[in-house]
Amino acid sequence: MRKKTSEVFSSISSLISSFSFFFLCLGLFFCTEMAMAQKRKTVPINVGVVLDMDNWTGKMGLSCISMALSDFYSSNHGSDYKTRLVLHTRDSKSNVVAAAAAVDLLKNVEVEAIIGPTSSMQADFIIGLGEKSQVPIISFSATSPSLSSFRSPYFIRATLSDSSQVQTISSIIQSFGWREVVPIYIDNQFGEGIIPFLADALEKINARTPYRSVIPEFATDDQITSELYKLMSMQTRVFVVHMTTSLGAKIFTKANELGMMSEEYVWIITDAMTGELTSMDSSAIESMHGVIGVKPHVPRNKRLENFTTRWKLKFQQENPTILNAELNVFGLWAYDSATALAMAVEKSRITGAPFEKLNISGNATDLETIGVSKDGPKLLQAILNTTFKGLSGDFQLVDGQLQSPAYQIINVIGNGAKGIGFWIRENGIVKKLNLRSGYSISKENFGSIIWPGDTTSVPKGWVIPTNGKKLKIGVPVKDGFSEFVKVTRDFTTNTTTVTGYCIDVFDAVMSELNYSVPYEFVPYAPPGAKTTESYDDLVRQVFLGNFDAVVGDATIRSNRLQYVDFTLPYTESGVTMMVPIKDNNRNKAWVFLKPLTWELWLTSFCFFVFIGFVIWVLEHRVNEEFRGPPSHQVGMIFWFSFASMVFAQKEKIVSNLARFVLIIWFLVVLILTSSYTASLTSTLTVENLQPTVTDIKELQKNKEYVGYQQGSFVKELLIKNNFDEDRLKQYNTSEECIDLLSKGSAKGGIAAAFDEIPYMKLLQATPYCSKYTMVGPMYKSDGFGFAFPIGSPLLHDVSKAVLSVTEGEKLVQIEKAWFGQPICSDSSTSLHSNSLGLDSFWGLFVIAGIAAIFALLIFLTTFMRDHWHIIRRSDPSFRGRIRILARNFDRKDYSSHTFKNNIELRDAVSGHMDCPQSPRDNLPPPQMNEPPNPEQIFPLPGEEGGNPPLHEAPPT
Repeated sequence: MRKKTSEVFSSISSLISSFSFFFLCLGLFFCTEMAMAQKRKTVPINVGVVLDMDNWTGKMGLSCISMALSDFYSSNHGSDYKTRLVLHTRDSKSNVVAAAAAVDLLKNVEVEAIIGPTSSMQADFIIGLGEKSQVPIISFSATSPSLSSFRSPYFIRATLSDSSQVQTISSIIQSFGWREVVPIYIDNQFGEGIIPFLADALEKINARTPYRSVIPEFATDDQITSELYKLMSMQTRVFVVHMTTSLGAKIFTKANELGMMSEEYVWIITDAMTGELTSMDSSAIESMHGVIGVKPHVPRNKRLENFTTRWKLKFQQENPTILNAELNVFGLWAYDSATALAMAVEKSRITGAPFEKLNISGNATDLETIGVSKDGPKLLQAILNTTFKGLSGDFQLVDGQLQSPAYQIINVIGNGAKGIGFWIRENGIVKKLNLRSGYSISKENFGSIIWPGDTTSVPKGWVIPTNGKKLKIGVPVKDGFSEFVKVTRDFTTNTTTVTGYCIDVFDAVMSELNYSVPYEFVPYAPPGAKTTESYDDLVRQVFLGNFDAVVGDATIRSNRLQYVDFTLPYTESGVTMMVPIKDNNRNKAWVFLKPLTWELWLTSFCFFVFIGFVIWVLEHRVNEEFRGPPSHQVGMIFWFSFASMVFAQKEKIVSNLARFVLIIWFLVVLILTSSYTASLTSTLTVENLQPTVTDIKELQKNKEYVGYQQGSFVKELLIKNNFDEDRLKQYNTSEECIDLLSKGSAKGGIAAAFDEIPYMKLLQATPYCSKYTMVGPMYKSDGFGFAFPIGSPLLHDVSKAVLSVTEGEKLVQIEKAWFGQPICSDSSTSLHSNSLGLDSFWGLFVIAGIAAIFALLIFLTTFMRDHWHIIRRSDPSFRGRIRILARNFDRKDYSSHTFKNNIELRDAVSGHMDCPQSPRDNLPPPQMNEPPNPEQIFPLPGEEGGNPPLHEAPPT
């Protein structure tokens, strides 16, 4: 019994143990499952999406956002992700609806971020709400530059600002040399935002915007047609179109109907339209044939191609009514924006905590009841620091804005587009991205372009207005100097004829243009006047719009450049002075002294005497011609030196040192006499044509009257240069100018006339030129030019044509036709016969002086060496030794070959010589290799302490 009981207890105990183990395992399993479930649990993060679902960008953007989140979480399925974005979509059909949708998302859903809205106008409303609630607003399509993170740090532009493409557009315009551009933009915040940046970029390349075409957002066909007609009436043919795709399609369709898509037109569209070309109607694209567009460059890769294929399938399934949908860059930016937000949410580890409510009274509005996100600041920093390789390229935000990549330049051809180049910030315009060198905007870097009108010729960018009006060219009305401009009125036929040198030059210049420009000349005189009193007033009429240009003898002046542009000058520049010529025939008695300055005369005289003295020193001991009484020797010094001037000296030179000196001196004399002769000839023939005045300071000092042409700027120039206004007299004609000059300042005339070189050269073709001459130019000026409005597209072409005319024979022929052949040559450069100065010959004198001194040094060295023993034995005093050297220098050098020949001749013929020229000449020559005769060392008879030598006979 006990045994059975124990067995029962044992069985029950085993059963209890088994149940205990089972329940323990079951508990452990449940605990593990609960832990795993807790670990796999993700935190939902509410995110708002505000897009215009009636807009193509909105539809495409929403589809790309959903695919981005799906791809992101599926690719990171095995990762330890704790967050997941939950999208709350709202349709924004207008600005008010978009704002209401944002308020609903922030107040009721308490979203941590908002993606959208689609347009810049809607974004402007929502940005303020995001800043108030500290919720990041991420837009992938709001491109207006007026929206920026500087206004609100919670605004993140995951797209490019419109301002980033203006440099690309300006580079295109600069490449082809267009000078005027008309922007055509939509009348809203999106359209206006780019204009200041575009204007600044055009200003940097010296292009101007003469007109801005603003198209209403909901413009009718009639409004668009009216505006296009206005553009057709202007001469500018370069248009930059910045507007939405729907409105842009209407404009190009109408422009094509009006013939504005033909030759000479240039159309450039911004990326707002370029990026959506694939979504436009085919007929609208065909009307844009030849249009140039810019768009951000998106690198092509397999990942992008794979996504594009998947997106088309998904979008077609969700929107079966939309056929042939094409993805553009805005869809890629929407995809990258959603990816960046998902990465930032996970990185910041936000928990989706409720908003912090503000203490508001019961009557608060919906805006006031919106709370403040606790996770907003942390999420904002995470988004700004997020970088990755997106579908559109590198995703990196700087100052809350996506960085600008390279821009691609496309050409719309048919119903498609082809790339013709790229623009890179560092390299400018390049044909291919991998071909980068230095910065360049050459049009050679573009591929082949088809322009409107199906032509490959580059349009010049402007034409004569289609209203058929001719250019009104203002010309001055003058009394005198009609050779430049002459206005002739025929009262019988009521016609006006304009002729003259300036008119012919302008006609020649316009004929050089490769296109026709109709124009007519309109004489200008202010009300109540018969002539043009002020050229400044005439030129100002161009600025006022009364004339399209001014042609005439209008000088290019700095003050006039403030309101007009001038072409290159077509005449000589400068203001010169005309004065009478004085007759110098009465002052020719001493004209022979004028060829040389007094310094040169004095230097020449001194050198003549010096060279004569050197020759005498070198020849005195060895040449009979240079001996004799002191007066004879002094006369010989002067005679020989000056006789060498005409090479008339008869004395024979026997010393080699003297010959060396004379060779150098003869060269100096030859050059000096030749120069003197040439200068004297010039002086005798030209000097009598000297002007009465050569310096304006002399006129000012003597208070002389001077003249200027009526209406010329020369008057202000003279007053500015300290001429008294009451000493200025005006003249109207060349005859009146000559009459004033002939009277002179003392007799009611003028001492000098100041005018521009073209007017003065006109007088060179008159008989008066023999009595008057030009001196100068005295002042600088830029010559005559044609005046055009500032920024005129004609200016560049006309300036090139001016160069073509002035460099050819055509201008010479026009000058001969109106001014004739000058009777008197321009003597302003040959009036002065300047005297020759020492600075022209000092090198010759230095050479001659060095040669003479060198010869003297050799002679003195040899002489001292030969007589050193005499100096050593003689009087110890310095003065005594000098006397002894002087006596020995005065004696003949019988060791010279000249005296040796004379002694031999004397001994052979008569045994004695003729009477000596001096007592010292009778001394016999010393014998070679014998000590000197003491009698020759001491003083001679008649000198202090001297006795006659024993062998010398008494004088007879």
